[in-house]
Amino acid sequence: MDRFSRLISPFGALKDKLFARLYFAQAVSLLGDAVTWLGIALLAFEFGGDHSAGVLSVALTLRIAAFIIFGPYAGVLADRIDRKKILYTTHFIRMTIVAALPFVHSLWQLYSLIFLLNIFNAFFIPAFKSAIPQVIGKKENYSNAIVLSNATWQLLGMLGPGLAGGLAAFMGARQIFFFDAATFMLAAVLILAIPGKLIAADKKPDEVHSQPSMWKDIAGGTKMLFGNRPIRFAVLIEMVIAIAGAQVLVNTVGLVKGGMGLSDQYYGYIMMAMGIGATIAAFSSNVIDRSNNKRILLFLSVILIIPAVSFANFVPYTVLLILWIFAGMGQGFSYLPSQIMIAENVPLPEQGKVYGAHFAWVHLSWGIGYILAGIIGSHFQSREFLIGGALSLLLFVIAMLLSLRVTRHA
Repeated sequence: MDRFSRLISPFGALKDKLFARLYFAQAVSLLGDAVTWLGIALLAFEFGGDHSAGVLSVALTLRIAAFIIFGPYAGVLADRIDRKKILYTTHFIRMTIVAALPFVHSLWQLYSLIFLLNIFNAFFIPAFKSAIPQVIGKKENYSNAIVLSNATWQLLGMLGPGLAGGLAAFMGARQIFFFDAATFMLAAVLILAIPGKLIAADKKPDEVHSQPSMWKDIAGGTKMLFGNRPIRFAVLIEMVIAIAGAQVLVNTVGLVKGGMGLSDQYYGYIMMAMGIGATIAAFSSNVIDRSNNKRILLFLSVILIIPAVSFANFVPYTVLLILWIFAGMGQGFSYLPSQIMIAENVPLPEQGKVYGAHFAWVHLSWGIGYILAGIIGSHFQSREFLIGGALSLLLFVIAMLLSLRVTRHA
């Protein structure tokens, strides 16, 4: 019974009314967001055919480039102005951009809209993550709120591709973007319903626009992120997981639609399997590891995802579904530790810049992973996942050696 209560304990965070409003706004937009990225993958296949891995890797690299360039600045901004204003403004702008995606007729248009969309994603995500501890009344509820937020992200990431696959089969891949635009609008309205402001600290107006202070804060966020030993190890593992996870996001569509000759709906199902695994991981994290450094979760993430990716080229579709559940669990276990440790160990007025630094560094790894996945998928078809898994294993060994060396000299 104790384990069951731990499993459902994240839902207790919804008793906090402010967090509940923020949470439901997140849930609505995430459902549409999952649909959008499946739609982008289908557009990549429409434009690129058997070379869709190259198209999708460019699109995802542009996404990461926006995160890396604007993420640290966005994190600092979230410590300086009303986070609520950042949240609803970015929602309305993203709604407009997503509504334009059905009308693209060339790759440069697709790439441009993806880059613009993710500039505003970069401003939204650090503000949202740093708003969670702010709206939660009790510090002991941080973990439950973050677990529930991440679990919902994974759950709706699971449901979204399945829904999108069905919608695409009946409506066409382009029309599903209108669904996402509607979810952004509804989420913005829910955020506007949160009373008051979400200001982290009392800043003078001239400090918000002070460039030397801004860059000092950006550097300070990175220093705080890597200066804490447990958080640093968690970030290193996230970077390893990003290389393996990029293989899944870039090359799965080519494997399922090109190599296996299956339809859009089957691609939706295979990505839904990954979402199932990530959701299981998110909800079970508190049961598996309640320690402060979350090392069990970090090692589990590596043990699950690397073998799953490595064998993907050599199994039939039904077995691939199971492997992608394990890969999703690996990703899911890697997401939570650093976020929980930042919320519990970094002072509230500083969390925006640390989340921004975390956001940028981890997504830099994803950006490198997307480029590698595109190159491997384009030049080593039928062996791309084996090569990607071997590369991830090598990076894990390097990360462990670096961690041991730093620990000995700390």
